[in-house]
Amino acid sequence: MRTARAEVPPFTTKDGSIIRELMHPRSHTARQQSLAEATVPPGFATALHMHHRSEEIYLILDGAGTMTLGEETFRVARGDTICIAPGTPHRIRNDSADAPLVLLCACAPAYADEDTQLLE
Repeated sequence: MRTARAEVPPFTTKDGSIIRELMHPRSHTARQQSLAEATVPPGFATALHMHHRSEEIYLILDGAGTMTLGEETFRVARGDTICIAPGTPHRIRNDSADAPLVLLCACAPAYADEDTQLLE
């Protein structure tokens, strides 16, 4: 199945990021995983949260920021990949004043709001 990015409406997830679900079991032929494009606006950070079941992989497509992963905090930029194990508190902050931070997020099993626990 093909998905045209321009045809996918964005929505805001429980953690506050702006998401386009490029592939998800709710609306595509994918069954075990999801793939989304996430945008973090300039100066914004997602809420500190964790997923009980899903493992996530982020690929930074554009921009730069600060990633909190468990007890660790580090810089991320275009081309970086981050693996987030289930149960690991995390957030990403866009440190730019004028450019969005854009990333691909792969989740297995697929992303679900009910699997997301806000931690602050």
